[in-house]
Amino acid sequence: MEEERSIDKLARYTLAAATILIAAGLFWYFRSVLVYIILAFIVSLIGLPLMRLMRKIRIKGKPAPDSVLAIISIILIMSLLSFIVTQIVPVVVSIIGEASAMDSRFAAGGLNPLEGVNDYIIATIPSVGPDFRLEKTVLDGLKGAISLKSVGGAMSSIIGSVASIVTTIVVGLFSVIFISFFFLKDEFLFDKIVASLVPDRIEDKILKALEDIKNLLSRYFGGVLIEMLGVALLDFLLLWGVARLGVGAALGIAFIAGLLNIIPYVGPLIGEAIGVILAVILKFGTGVGLPVSLWAFALIVLALMLTTQLIDNFIYQPLIYSTSIKAGPLEIFIVLLIAGTIGGVVGMLAAIPAYTVIRVIASRFFHHLKPVKRLIPDTEGEV
Repeated sequence: MEEERSIDKLARYTLAAATILIAAGLFWYFRSVLVYIILAFIVSLIGLPLMRLMRKIRIKGKPAPDSVLAIISIILIMSLLSFIVTQIVPVVVSIIGEASAMDSRFAAGGLNPLEGVNDYIIATIPSVGPDFRLEKTVLDGLKGAISLKSVGGAMSSIIGSVASIVTTIVVGLFSVIFISFFFLKDEFLFDKIVASLVPDRIEDKILKALEDIKNLLSRYFGGVLIEMLGVALLDFLLLWGVARLGVGAALGIAFIAGLLNIIPYVGPLIGEAIGVILAVILKFGTGVGLPVSLWAFALIVLALMLTTQLIDNFIYQPLIYSTSIKAGPLEIFIVLLIAGTIGGVVGMLAAIPAYTVIRVIASRFFHHLKPVKRLIPDTEGEV
């Protein structure tokens, strides 16, 4: 009898392992569909506060139908994304146009404000060669970054053709918007899908964990969006009002900095460097900006963008990270370091949402374990 029980146990374990392997295989095979669902879930989390806010607006004592509110939320989110893209692309294209004429201006005028820097780099790093020019390296990088030929070539090698790329993007965008609509229309739809896939004995805990995850991630993604817009707005006001860049240039550079600010720690530094370079190129090419020397102008722009970053570090980020995901600054920093080591920039972008999910699951299901009990407080009922 004991032998039969052991065999039954082995059979159960074997069946469970086979089920997990089959599920993993299906997930991998349909990974593109899963990506669409996850992206739609993130869009729905961003739109969830909008939905809840609009439900409070009543016409003749009744709120608008959820389907109408879902459409409005998606339109607002997509309009914001479209606005960002349409503001960034023109300013980068105009800067590239100015950049393409810089070499001829340098040759004609015999003036290169970076000559001293070039000489120092050549003397310090002889391997770069005597013909090294920092401005040419930066401009070539900018041109390559928006070169449709290089992007098309890289993507063609992966997907096969430009037509396939366009089709993939259109299908992906439509899929995400379509799925997002239903997630917003019924905010418990995702919960129902997950609940249908788990055993009955843990369904209640899973649903509570999902509710916690949705609330925390909704706050986080909403907070990140507000942080991005706050950084972009402040940079725009400073670059336009103090540095005297034009409205279009200031808006474009500000949104570039705001977008890069999403990448923890390294993103703001990259944004500041790119912002200063673009501002200097515009200053030299068109003469916009404060009537000071090129170096003084670069330092002023850097100081303005650093001011924005200090405000972000001491005001925006503590409010977003600490209050949205209920984790301490040291905890977040270590998680970001680990994620950056494993997955680079992409890992850092996904680190906080992924850690939030892990943290909630650990708190709900493994709080009896000593490490979890010591490191993660019992948050049940607090979210």
